[in-house]
Amino acid sequence: MATTPGDRRAGRARRHAVTAGVAGVLVVLSGCGLAGTPASTSTATKQTTGTAAPTTNVITEEQAYERVIAQVLPSIVQINTRAGLGSGVVYDTDGHIVTNAHVVGRAKTFQVILATGGKPRKAHLVSSYPLGDLAVIRVADHSGLTPATFGDSSKLKVGQIVLAMGNPLGLSGSVTNGIISALGRTVTEPQGEGSPGATITNAIQTSASINPGNSGGALTNLAGEVIGVPTLAAINPELGGGAAPGIGFAIPSSTAKDVAEQIIKHGKVTNTRRAALGVRVNTVVGPDGQPVGVGVAQVDPGSGAEKSGIKPGDIIISVNGKPTPTAAVLSEVLAGLKPGTQAKVELLHPSGKTETVTVTLGTLSGS
Repeated sequence: MATTPGDRRAGRARRHAVTAGVAGVLVVLSGCGLAGTPASTSTATKQTTGTAAPTTNVITEEQAYERVIAQVLPSIVQINTRAGLGSGVVYDTDGHIVTNAHVVGRAKTFQVILATGGKPRKAHLVSSYPLGDLAVIRVADHSGLTPATFGDSSKLKVGQIVLAMGNPLGLSGSVTNGIISALGRTVTEPQGEGSPGATITNAIQTSASINPGNSGGALTNLAGEVIGVPTLAAINPELGGGAAPGIGFAIPSSTAKDVAEQIIKHGKVTNTRRAALGVRVNTVVGPDGQPVGVGVAQVDPGSGAEKSGIKPGDIIISVNGKPTPTAAVLSEVLAGLKPGTQAKVELLHPSGKTETVTVTLGTLSGS
């Protein structure tokens, strides 16, 4: 996200479209273990008659915040493009930085400013994965970089305290606090310049403020581990498109690590770990102007869709009993399924006849 006029317009469009994604969120709250450290600790001591119990050092919540900020903030960078600015997280000492695909957009080169200051450093795009809204760039001069520690997002727990670090509105090194409000969200981002739109699975919902410029930064726990990459802020249509306070979303760190490792090793994402039908689609609108299903424009040769008999002109109206009125909803439904499994796809043929076919799902292609 950016603070230039052009990027603000893109940001407004992005946030407006996110409203639909939030409204159609697939809520799957998964049971997870605790990650991070408590805000305060104490040690029980045995009382003895006539002797006062010894006191112990107690880490206050404020001290925990100070410690985490001092530890993580040096790993947060500002990424400047011609379109605007965003944030990134230093991944390793070789100069790789993880950020959002919508932060890099169509740019291939960047100016990176470290949280510790100094002159901007030149960087180039390694690869972008727009469908998951992640990208990796690399700075030419990687001296003095401080890699962040990425935690295991599968161990997160609702209610856990988190901090969001980034460069909101160009205010470098800013920090907001909140909690993990929910886990396992599936949200769909809008299409925009340089991005065909992204469906984020297992997204972390947080009450920590996410503002333009925070995108690509870090959501951390109190152990100083990056457990998410802030990406979206929800919009409340009842407030005229204003931000919905306390509702933001982050890509889980485990997903970010997986994508980053593939890009660094192969130069692209080779395994999205996401299911695909093997079709090219578009949303079909009825006479009343409302979406009625997903029209099949093209079927990939050898795909599960072709083998099941799906043809161009068919309209997909549900998958495993879940209605799919739009292409975005279809993406969300498929995001919750695994490659290699079977899905029941309900079709409306051009003849007006409906039919349900069984499709063995393939793997969504990467970058």
